[in-house]
Amino acid sequence: MKLDFGLLFLRVSSGLMMIPHGWAKLSGFTTKMSSFPDPLGISSQASLTGTVFAEFFCAILLVLGIKTKWVTIPLIFTMLVAAFVVHASDPWNKKEFPLLYAAIFAALTMTGGGKFSIKE
Repeated sequence: MKLDFGLLFLRVSSGLMMIPHGWAKLSGFTTKMSSFPDPLGISSQASLTGTVFAEFFCAILLVLGIKTKWVTIPLIFTMLVAAFVVHASDPWNKKEFPLLYAAIFAALTMTGGGKFSIKE
């Protein structure tokens, strides 16, 4: 029971923290799509679309506990790209938050969302 509350707390807190990041990108999509970083060489628009998908839509599903193990995968990928590609030459304090998020999402990938998930 304690484990399930812990997983609920991790899901909700990390998911709620990601939603504002994704919402800011989604609401400014048209203005950001030509200047958004393209670290993987797939176009700024595709990079922004993938980031919005992870940071907004996957974060909502994570909070609700819908397919937790699956929705954490785009979140992990996005955070690792942010840490190791976008902020590759930046100091540690720019890499720290995406890596912490990636660690939380990796733990949720391994454990699942717990008993208080809508649909595991």
